[in-house]
Amino acid sequence: MILFAATSNVGKLRDFAEAARAHALEVMPLPALATIPAPAEDGTTFDDNARAKALYYSRFAPGELVMADDSGLEVDALHGAPGVRSARYAEDSHFAIHSPDTTDLRNNACLLSALSDVPDHLRSARYRAVLALARDGQLLFTASGSVEGRILTAPRGSGGFGYDPLFLLPDLDQTMAEISVEQKHTLSHRGRAFRALLDTLAL
Repeated sequence: MILFAATSNVGKLRDFAEAARAHALEVMPLPALATIPAPAEDGTTFDDNARAKALYYSRFAPGELVMADDSGLEVDALHGAPGVRSARYAEDSHFAIHSPDTTDLRNNACLLSALSDVPDHLRSARYRAVLALARDGQLLFTASGSVEGRILTAPRGSGGFGYDPLFLLPDLDQTMAEISVEQKHTLSHRGRAFRALLDTLAL
């Protein structure tokens, strides 16, 4: 079975491929994704955006299973921000940081700036992910996953992507950027959501 993922994010595709490895399943990027105009991601929740993207992109692959996700970071001291703005946090004018760095580095810099006066014990956060599966413009399933952690004051580790170098897993005393790919599949919000989706599909 093939699932077409409506994302060009290399990190997400790598996570999905690792999660699918133990099943008779292949995850591939949606064909010609780069030529398809992106839909507006204006939902107020991860669930809203994941559903909207799955429905939209499934119309470009008739008869195929198309999976879309929306995921991000919720920081308690920031009242759940960056939330659905996680991938675009550095674009928000209030936290705008203009630099030639990559989007991930800019987003991390914005997060550290927003938490600069917040002590360690109040830096609790979670990664949350919602996956939606659709075919021919019809929603089939959704699944979600989350993982609790804490935001550090400086990045650690060279693996992962996004906010991973700042997201500490307290039980391991390691960030998401320090653990192995196999551990990340087991522990991450995206891995948990994907396994829940596979359970729904009975794979």
